[in-house]
Amino acid sequence: MPTNHKKISKTITLADQQAIIIETGKTAMQAHGAVEVRVGNMNLRATVVAKEETKEMLEFLPLHVEYREKFSGAGKIPGSFFRREGKPSDHEVLVARSADRAIRPLFPAGYSAEVQICIELNSADPEVLPDALVGLAASAALMVSPIPFPTPIATVRVARSAGQLRINPAPSVLEQADIDLIVAASEESIIMVEGEMDEVQEEDMLSAIQFAHEAIKKQCQVQQELAMATGTSKKVQVTTNGQVTTNSHENAEPQEMRETMSKMLYREIYAIIKKSAHSKQERQKMLIEFKQGYIQGLVLLPNAMDEVLANRYFQEATKKAVRDLALNEGTRLDGRKLDEIRPIWIETDYLPAPHGSALFTRGETQALATVTLGDKLAEQLIDQATVSGYKRFMLHYNFPGFATGEIKPNRGPARREIGHGNLAERALKKVLPPEEENPYTIRIESDILASNGSSSMATVCAGSLALMDAGVPIKTAVSGIAMGLITDPTTGKHAILSDILGDEDALGDMDFKVAGTAKGLTACQMDIKVSSLSYQILQEALVQSRAGRLHILATMNTAIDKPRTSYKPHAPGFSIMNIPKDMIGAVIGSGGKVVQEIQRDTGARIDIKEVDAGGTVRFFASDQESIQKAEQMVKAIVAEPVVGEVYQGKIKSILSFGAFVEFMPGKDGLLHISEVKWERVEDLAQVLEIGETIQVKLIEIDPKTGKYRLSRRALLAKPEAVAS
Repeated sequence: MPTNHKKISKTITLADQQAIIIETGKTAMQAHGAVEVRVGNMNLRATVVAKEETKEMLEFLPLHVEYREKFSGAGKIPGSFFRREGKPSDHEVLVARSADRAIRPLFPAGYSAEVQICIELNSADPEVLPDALVGLAASAALMVSPIPFPTPIATVRVARSAGQLRINPAPSVLEQADIDLIVAASEESIIMVEGEMDEVQEEDMLSAIQFAHEAIKKQCQVQQELAMATGTSKKVQVTTNGQVTTNSHENAEPQEMRETMSKMLYREIYAIIKKSAHSKQERQKMLIEFKQGYIQGLVLLPNAMDEVLANRYFQEATKKAVRDLALNEGTRLDGRKLDEIRPIWIETDYLPAPHGSALFTRGETQALATVTLGDKLAEQLIDQATVSGYKRFMLHYNFPGFATGEIKPNRGPARREIGHGNLAERALKKVLPPEEENPYTIRIESDILASNGSSSMATVCAGSLALMDAGVPIKTAVSGIAMGLITDPTTGKHAILSDILGDEDALGDMDFKVAGTAKGLTACQMDIKVSSLSYQILQEALVQSRAGRLHILATMNTAIDKPRTSYKPHAPGFSIMNIPKDMIGAVIGSGGKVVQEIQRDTGARIDIKEVDAGGTVRFFASDQESIQKAEQMVKAIVAEPVVGEVYQGKIKSILSFGAFVEFMPGKDGLLHISEVKWERVEDLAQVLEIGETIQVKLIEIDPKTGKYRLSRRALLAKPEAVAS
């Protein structure tokens, strides 16, 4: 072990799971903080590094959180062309985002040093899911570092299986769960929730969150003990001018002038936003014009402030005005009541070429969803360190710059787009039909054409409508809503906002996205920006969200209330056939020869799957004729020969005593020389030819050997000479 470093280890024991071991002081000594988290054979390493200096007046925290899974940790070699890890997978991006969203709100106000947190899965355990421990690892690394991170957090997975809530269960338990949530929290408060459910009630989700919080409290206490054992002292921010501070903005600002200017701005801004019926663009135009006049007026002051401070004052006054309007008058930026949903209009079958489409507009947010149906070959190949396989349902979310009137190069999905798409995918996959009933590979693409609040929930609504338009027999429609919250710790007032605007999200204390059916919830994502959110307020938000969600669902049902009874004419057709398990090999043939020949002859694509009861054959083609032809060929292979039936056969070989005829695919029978004609035949080669097609009748199946005896003579009229 390296010298001058002390290895410290702490163990967290939670009921019904393996012990969690957190260790520091052994690896990654150059990092400002490093820990390893172990559960069973699973090993995560989290490191954190922060710059010593930063620019003054930076208005955001430049935090970078990365998560990577090493293929070597799972004993695998990457399957890419380069045979090494490439850019982060969508899964790794989603896990990194969950840790980022949990940690970011807890940094001190004004702290703006660049921080990078790297979490790596170095050893995998098939019974331990690492994504539930990434937040714990990141927080522990921060706690043992000199970076001013004031209080630990932790993330856990809470799942309900067979009616029982479990913390960080094994994958086998998770497969049967109807609740699967990742919850992040400090000892005092919930910070982040994300996950999926199988149409459960709001109170059940709340109970799961509370159950998770109790486990998190224990993990936070152990992190405090670990930090104390290391004896690391927390540093303060050092700015480029050498000033030492944890909040350079406030220390550098003349407080008296700040208060005076903020009050003057507050009155004017409050008056502007109180004028209801303004669109986002109109409101922004009025605020920008006022802001420009305000900044230009600063040059007349004896001690003129720079533009950064001026912008800061303006933002603070705007935030306070928006919040006070909701708290004091129950009115919002666009004039709505707190629980009022914006107007909705819908158009299904919007585009002619896709297999299904829907345009969903709610206020100034608009999503266009398209559905594409494909066969087995269109499934997505999953090749990750801990997961391998195929995925038959995909939802991709695109957010171009023009959706908010901005210029942004389109160079692939950003982390936010991956996260929003995953949330909508989780919401909709719970209502999809099982593969046995609907074998299609399904892709939904959501293009956000305009955005002012919760485009991810608009994607859920548009995606549900597009699936119905495509004729996919989903169980029921799914709607989504984003809830907001504004609180005043001084007065104790709070306002819960339904269907939030973009500005209400940015200036509020909570962004709570909830999706579900009329029966219950299917997905959620919650980010909380205050440290004192009570469960009572959270319960109020859930009750209010249900009313809003059902209102949106009722509006959706007026456009289309059930899946169309047929697929679009240009969608690929399919059929499903069940065959005996012992006939699967016959249909596939040696090296796939038989099934490949059927596909080549018919143009249909065939997928064969072995199940408990037998085999399932799925046929896909652009036209029904190809499907029917392929079905007949497979039926001929799996059909059982029946004595007395007449078959069209092909002569395979001719011997002195008879000919062997393939009367069914893969089934040959003996046509004895005496069964060829009523008259005596001396030489079969003079009567039959190899490759010739003839009609034969199955006259016997040997009970011992299973061999088949055929007759051609039985199908011919008996000549009079023979009859006499």
